[in-house]
Amino acid sequence: MNLKSQLESILLVTSKPISIKKLAEVLTVKPTEIEGLLTELADDYNNNGRGWRLLLNNDQVQLASSPENAELVKQYLKDDITGELTDPSLETLTIIAYRQPITKAELEQIRGVNCSLIIRNLMIRGLVEAEYNKQRAITLYSVTLDFLKYLGLNKVADLPDFEKLNSSENLAKLLAQENTQQTATEDEVIKVEVVKG
Repeated sequence: MNLKSQLESILLVTSKPISIKKLAEVLTVKPTEIEGLLTELADDYNNNGRGWRLLLNNDQVQLASSPENAELVKQYLKDDITGELTDPSLETLTIIAYRQPITKAELEQIRGVNCSLIIRNLMIRGLVEAEYNKQRAITLYSVTLDFLKYLGLNKVADLPDFEKLNSSENLAKLLAQENTQQTATEDEVIKVEVVKG
């Protein structure tokens, strides 16, 4: 595999700064090798009119959009930051608020769809924050203090029906009911196919 390509892919999907040490661990090479590749990538990005730049600071690395395109990017993201929340965004935010801290996988199991873009938009708005849990090696999402300020609440537990909706027992029942309905639907499809066949 092309190591530079692998490094570039990791940088593209990382939403926050990542250390050279961590990159070396992920790609199973020495940090000095990563440093050399980062220099090559930085030269390519920064000197060839590309749409992004490689930022390096105190052993931390991150890709960012080119400063020359800042106004265009700002205009494009304006709706994401200031526009009204869509129904899927509100649903996702509600689930995070009632079930926090929650992983992306748990959130997607509840919603039944990929939530990457929605989570990113909610984080851009300052309504959701992410924290990496080293023991479990996962990222956990929670609502921010700004979220509470917007709603005029002192704590998340002040949300309506918080005790009831925060209960793991109720969530387990809901997921079990959803799985039962899905299985019943699949059985109906199979019966229809058998009848048609």
